[in-house]
Amino acid sequence: MKQTLQNIVNKSVYGFFYAVSLMPVTFLYAIASFAHFLAYYVIGYRKAVVIQNIARSFPEMKYGQVRSIVKKFYASFFAYFAEMIKSISVSEKVLDKKIIFENLEIIDSHVSAGRNIIASMGHCGNWEMLNFMPYKLQHDMYAVYKPLQSAMMNKLMLRLRSRFGMKMISDKSVVRHILTQKSSPAVYLFLADQSPRTKEEKYKFELLNQETYFFSGMEKLARVSRSAVIYLHITQLSKGSYKITCMPICSEAESMNEGEITQKYVGLLTENIKEAPAGWLWTHKRWKR
Repeated sequence: MKQTLQNIVNKSVYGFFYAVSLMPVTFLYAIASFAHFLAYYVIGYRKAVVIQNIARSFPEMKYGQVRSIVKKFYASFFAYFAEMIKSISVSEKVLDKKIIFENLEIIDSHVSAGRNIIASMGHCGNWEMLNFMPYKLQHDMYAVYKPLQSAMMNKLMLRLRSRFGMKMISDKSVVRHILTQKSSPAVYLFLADQSPRTKEEKYKFELLNQETYFFSGMEKLARVSRSAVIYLHITQLSKGSYKITCMPICSEAESMNEGEITQKYVGLLTENIKEAPAGWLWTHKRWKR
């Protein structure tokens, strides 16, 4: 009985978001603009965190410049939600025109050679648009995620993110999976720019003028699974339109020195952030430790 009720609730919630997604994208952007107004001017959602993060990351900037990036960040942040909701029902043809992928042949060459690919990225631009990437590939693609505490929201996000063929795999299952599927090379997507629970000195690098600890799991998994590693650089071309470029980090992770892969990742992440500072996820308490 409890399971049946939960299924009804899950379907109802998904149905609601699907119905909302059928609205014109201009209307969804209008709702996003209103939410932006409330979050920035009324509630002040994590405003102090955002200002502090940006000011420390760009110490050469004057207050007016920092404030400008903060405002643009909040506007972009809520616009991304509108785009994510629209992607629930929008056609593949529409997204194919709005999302451009470059250098996918890098992925093809490594997978054809029998190597897995660790595709690293940061919370830059609307990273949720990467859920469309499997539609453009001939290979399996897995997104590594941390399950949400809410079972209902977790199921909703899994359903939304898998619409175009993305396979979701929990962070606790990915190691066993990749090591037991050697005969079936695939692409594994990692968001690797959040604050780790444990600090390892070998994985401490300078990011945006601040000493920053990074997850070691992405690199260690790449090395032990003898994978190739790439970075997915996200560029916003215009509102709702993005270019995602595959950039090589290494062809053979096992031949790299410890920390070298992460260091290259940090360099590419830094370039991505500096290209469009307002597009990174500044509400995250990245330097809380």
